[in-house]
Amino acid sequence: MEMVNDKKLDEFREEARTWLAENTPKETRPPDDEGARAFDCEWQRIQFEGGWAGVTWPKEYGGRGMSAAEQLIWFEECVRAKAPSTGAFTVALGHAGPTIIAAGTDEQKAAYLQPIISGQTPWCQGFSEPGSGSDLASLRTRAVIDGDELVVNGQKIWTSFAMLADYQELLCRTDPDVPKHRGISWVVLDMKTPGLTVRPIKTINGMAHFAECFYDNVRIPLKNVVGGLNNGWKTAMTTLSHERGLGYLASRLLILSEAEELIKLADKRGVLEGRLAYELACMRAEAQVVHALGYDGIADGRNQGLIATVNQVFNGELGKRLSRLSLEVLAAEGLERSQWTTSYLSSFPATIAGGTKDIQKNILGERVLGLPR
Repeated sequence: MEMVNDKKLDEFREEARTWLAENTPKETRPPDDEGARAFDCEWQRIQFEGGWAGVTWPKEYGGRGMSAAEQLIWFEECVRAKAPSTGAFTVALGHAGPTIIAAGTDEQKAAYLQPIISGQTPWCQGFSEPGSGSDLASLRTRAVIDGDELVVNGQKIWTSFAMLADYQELLCRTDPDVPKHRGISWVVLDMKTPGLTVRPIKTINGMAHFAECFYDNVRIPLKNVVGGLNNGWKTAMTTLSHERGLGYLASRLLILSEAEELIKLADKRGVLEGRLAYELACMRAEAQVVHALGYDGIADGRNQGLIATVNQVFNGELGKRLSRLSLEVLAAEGLERSQWTTSYLSSFPATIAGGTKDIQKNILGERVLGLPR
């Protein structure tokens, strides 16, 4: 990994801080699908035109070609400036784009990367299915080759941003007669393709972040297979490594910011004492550990994936505890809708998304501690 000296990093941080101070949107993201998509596209376009989209993406694809350390600094400064999240571009920027960079053909790179980074095409992820979440390789959505097309039938669930997306990174079974990991393909699906039905799922926080996707003889060109036919498991591991690595860092940094904010709120309400003060202090310390682990993952290229797994498990559990603690700080006001109550209701999937904490702990037990399966 390329090492970047401290002076260069300090200069980059100052540059990022100045740009964000001048360009961070003042308005909030609209709650409706059309408004949210337009907001996310515009914010991504502003970053692209300002030279801040895809900090680590290669320059030939519209990025800055910088180091992971500079990407982390950019995320830190975005959190500090309270800049909008990537929103509907989370999948496109965090793992679909990097997967195509790593495994796509020249034609695929030319077709998909520039529209992503310039804020034109949000993506969603079609991986999880009813009964095939943690055991992703057991997926049953099937694609049959017909001439130069795949004909897809099946169902996906918990598909984030499906209502806002132009494309989907889709895993489907293209060979049912081989061991389950070997007969999967990673495919780009145009969300306007006939036969695809998207059904939003309204969750406990009142939002419809997720959706179900139904595929009824959906035809996808074979040229949309990324990484090779029946080689989708390997391609998907590339996707997940990005999702659990740099693609997930921004949410981890938010934990530290929220911990500090909650401490200030507790102090303002006169409850920063006793057990509550102790637990908030522990939260702050643990959030700093999550932050430090992010730096460790960048510094140690050999164990980056394992460090990301540790961080994901720790971060998910910490986020849920922090949200529960916020309700203690709010007391009776926790019954009213606010930033904190919404955060609490949204925290339940934190130890499920991107691979459940139980699966992640199994990975650590087997691959790090050498425990039996």
